[in-house]
Amino acid sequence: MELTETIEQIQQEARAAVLGAADLGALEEVRVKYLGRNGTLRQQYKQLGTLAQEDRPLAGQALNKAISTLERLMEGRKSALAEQAEQQKLQAEALDVTLPGRVPAIGHQHPLLATMEEMIEIFLGLGFMVAEGPEVEDYHHSFEALNYPEYHPAMDEQDTFYVSDQVLLRSQTSTVQIRVMEQQEPPVRIIAPGRCYRRDTVDATHCHTFYQLEGLLVDKGITFADLKGTLEIFARQVFGDRCHVRFRPDFFPFTEPSAEIALSCTLCDGSGCRVCSGTGYLEVGGSGQVDPNVLAGVGYDTEKYTGYAFGVGIERFAMLRHGIDDIRLFYSGDMRFLEQF
Repeated sequence: MELTETIEQIQQEARAAVLGAADLGALEEVRVKYLGRNGTLRQQYKQLGTLAQEDRPLAGQALNKAISTLERLMEGRKSALAEQAEQQKLQAEALDVTLPGRVPAIGHQHPLLATMEEMIEIFLGLGFMVAEGPEVEDYHHSFEALNYPEYHPAMDEQDTFYVSDQVLLRSQTSTVQIRVMEQQEPPVRIIAPGRCYRRDTVDATHCHTFYQLEGLLVDKGITFADLKGTLEIFARQVFGDRCHVRFRPDFFPFTEPSAEIALSCTLCDGSGCRVCSGTGYLEVGGSGQVDPNVLAGVGYDTEKYTGYAFGVGIERFAMLRHGIDDIRLFYSGDMRFLEQF
């Protein structure tokens, strides 16, 4: 019978198309083509009416069987393709557990912060307390309260970054000393660690941003000898007995008398190098007896109380401690440098 042969031929074509579908999308196209409402196989129902009465049942049975067989085949192929797609997804997301693990990078404490914490611990052991203050300061606490005349040449050394005429980034943590004395009666025994800013030309020993630790002690009967003893003990705690402390006369508006603090250079053992400018000593800060004008400015009785103050650069101590010959390395972000500590 011609219709039966046509159904068989369509069924074979559809079977080959189902088995040849590479993915679920292609399989759906085959279903629509052969089993959709207007599909090739379902269109054969319209041909049943053209057959003789006695031939219709046999042709109808053949058509129903072909459609049923093709639907089962398509369901089986759909399940196989879905499983194949899932396996491909799992393979793409799979982890090769035989590969060696990735060891996470372990952080290192920055040498500046480590040095600062060590310095703080030493002064805490000497009876000092830690005080903090704002990095963005006003003109009064930065200069006037520290006995700086407005047009004095010493102002040049403190040249810093201004936000406005009366607001600036602090050039030293001496501002913290003033704020503490304004709020506390003697005795005062504090250290003020923190970040400072100056418009310095960047070189091997200078930077526009740096860390400083300042100390202040105000009480009855405090002399310059107390200052020298404190700093010598501190220096030997950091560098050992081989460290020598040198005091030379200097000028600071907020102390009188004043002295420059220098330590024997550990990079060259005092023989002279580019860091210590060939002198064998590296200047680390300044010190002196607190000027009576500063004490009077915060309401202290200058006939009753005296005191000393000092300030040292933390970078300078870190350079001497670790044998670093260029301050710029601290701020380079070079992990090869930082991983050594």
